[in-house]
Amino acid sequence: MAASETPWWRSGVVYQIYPRSFADSNGDGVGDLAGVTARLDHLVDLGVDAVWLSPFYRSPMADFGYDVSDHTDVDPTFGTLADADALVEGAHRRGLRAIFDWVPNHTSDRHAWFLASRSTRDDPKRSWYVWRDPRPGGRPPNNWISAFSLDGERPSWTLDERTGQFYLHSFLPEQPDLNWDDPAVPEAMHDVLRFWLDRGVDGFRIDVAHAIGKDPALGDNEPGRRHDQDWPSVHPRLQAIRHVLEEYEGDRMAVGEVYLLDQAELAPYARATDELHLVHNFVFLNLPWSAPRFRATVDEFEELAGPGAWPAWCLGNHDHPRIASRYGRGPARVAAMMLLTLRGTPFVFQGDELGLTDVEVPPERIVDVDGRDPVRSPIPWEPPSSAGPGAGFSTGEPWLPMTPEAERLAASAQVGDCESMLSLYRALLALRRATPALREGSYKSLEAGEDVYAFERGGDLAVALNFAPEPRRVGATGRGSLLLSTRPSAPRGTEVDLATLTLEPDEGVIVAFA
Repeated sequence: MAASETPWWRSGVVYQIYPRSFADSNGDGVGDLAGVTARLDHLVDLGVDAVWLSPFYRSPMADFGYDVSDHTDVDPTFGTLADADALVEGAHRRGLRAIFDWVPNHTSDRHAWFLASRSTRDDPKRSWYVWRDPRPGGRPPNNWISAFSLDGERPSWTLDERTGQFYLHSFLPEQPDLNWDDPAVPEAMHDVLRFWLDRGVDGFRIDVAHAIGKDPALGDNEPGRRHDQDWPSVHPRLQAIRHVLEEYEGDRMAVGEVYLLDQAELAPYARATDELHLVHNFVFLNLPWSAPRFRATVDEFEELAGPGAWPAWCLGNHDHPRIASRYGRGPARVAAMMLLTLRGTPFVFQGDELGLTDVEVPPERIVDVDGRDPVRSPIPWEPPSSAGPGAGFSTGEPWLPMTPEAERLAASAQVGDCESMLSLYRALLALRRATPALREGSYKSLEAGEDVYAFERGGDLAVALNFAPEPRRVGATGRGSLLLSTRPSAPRGTEVDLATLTLEPDEGVIVAFA
């Protein structure tokens, strides 16, 4: 795939797959790589350009794959290296790019590197992880708190009785942090990237990218300044990762999970043209359903990041409640239009194109340490009335409960239904692909009426979104023809005046200027 004048990731749409819950090829109730490959045509028909797969590497699954015990092999749960190769080849044959998750901040405590590191204080890999002596009284080395501390008090440190030192883990004790201050660590992790790039992977989603820069002095976290992430050392490390990608042809890319809830702190990652290509914006993802809040957030990011930066927008992923659960079914349609029409690269989480909601998980079936099971329920491909209780996801019992709405929301049940969420996503993605202004045009927000978020793209068209459950007048300037509405019955091609146009409850429209 030769590099193009405009990199594919600027105009493309990325679809996130959580492999355990996408499609099961062998009937064991857990999704796998062969299942993903068998369902790639769904993504082609949907109209996306790339697939991002959450981790499928060898792992004890303490954090369902984000605790990697071998970065260069596939966990048997998901298949084999040959299955990974077949998936990449199958994606490329269909014109899709393949993006893999990469977890550089930590490994599993069962990784060979950590087993060596904790064996003795003198092992050559001791410095590959962060080890420190206890403070007086046997206390942890500093006040850093684990991200999986439900009460906010669980230290990011665990005492290893064998060697008498604490090791650092930003997440679970089973996920010890790598020490990126040891030059051998980035060298080894760069080789992991090359392993997958050599196999044809088109890019990486980098897990907690901002966490590979920490205060080497391990200073205590302070109000307004954390020492356990977003340290200045992160930026040259991201530059070095970019250099690895640039060793390869074909617009290989990296998108960072930079979980900073202040856009002023996020903007330097987005502005840097020699680091990450894209940065996920979690301020945007975590907003309440409010037209003024979304407009202010997008406007602020555009101003802070500058015209040279390219945003990456998402409203859902494997860690957050689903869009339809957070905002409601009507707003979810408006959210889809907003996501797929803003300037930047949209990321769509599997099942959002079906309008799935979070699934209630009974206590005896809870498996995740952080309460994320409801958003990770399996995809219903076929109605249970025809495919059985596995709804086309599996011939066995799914590892998490299937949505009780599988009969209505199954992918095959939505095909051909002009009022379905799937049909809306397909229409939006087709329009985006056919419209240069939506893919690459400039952005400018418009003054609009109460509860309406309106903006221009490329000066050629306008998007107006009603966030209210009641009718609202757009109240913006501009006339043109209706290209698409979230309301299926709205006739396309109708001439409209944005100043007087009244949107129905939870309606969004795209209008081409006359």
